[in-house]
Amino acid sequence: MRQKTDLSNMLIVVFFVFAISVLLESCEKYSFEVGEVDPDETVLFQSEIQPVFTKSCITCHKGSRDPDLRDGLSYASLTEGNYVTLPAETSGLYTRINSGSHIPFTLPEEKLKILYWIEQGALNNK
Repeated sequence: MRQKTDLSNMLIVVFFVFAISVLLESCEKYSFEVGEVDPDETVLFQSEIQPVFTKSCITCHKGSRDPDLRDGLSYASLTEGNYVTLPAETSGLYTRINSGSHIPFTLPEEKLKILYWIEQGALNNK
């Protein structure tokens, strides 16, 4: 009986060692370079900002939650809802994408484009 208990304990220890090694093996640190975004280059709402909303935001912001970020409605929703104000760093849109649960949805270069778009006057340009 003692031998059976020792074997069971050994199997449990082996299992935990294996499980821990698998968990540690799967924990990779991802490093990536932030794509360069030129602050002096005009950021276009329709071709650069709206695609970010379409890819990352409309799962939640599709009409039932402000701002409505669906194509064709997002610009009015952002400007009329005072989400794009100056200074850009403290605007509602920029602070939301950089805080809490919103952080992982956009890439650093997308955040920069949104910041520069707001700094450039948040125009509804193509």
